[in-house]
Amino acid sequence: MIFSKRLGMLAAVVGLAAAGVMAAPHEAAAWWRGGFGVGVVVPPVVVAPVPVYPAPVYGPPVYAPRIYAPPPVAYVAPRRFWVPPHWEGPYWVRGHWR
Repeated sequence: MIFSKRLGMLAAVVGLAAAGVMAAPHEAAAWWRGGFGVGVVVPPVVVAPVPVYPAPVYGPPVYAPRIYAPPPVAYVAPRRFWVPPHWEGPYWVRGHWR
């Protein structure tokens, strides 16, 4: 138990030290300017689709002549049906309306 506590403390100290070294101010060297020892100059290539901005929708579409508007859609409730009694895996299910 003592060994695991000491190991945890050591890992925390090493992690904080590494975070401090990473956060310290230093010269910024990008990889395409030879920052990592490789003298190859290759700019980053970004391939992305063209952004599409849809028109804002503030309500139903407006039709100039009202006679060409589509008719309203009527709601039809789903029909109920009888499910006969049956086995569902190891369980018996009584008949019911669905």
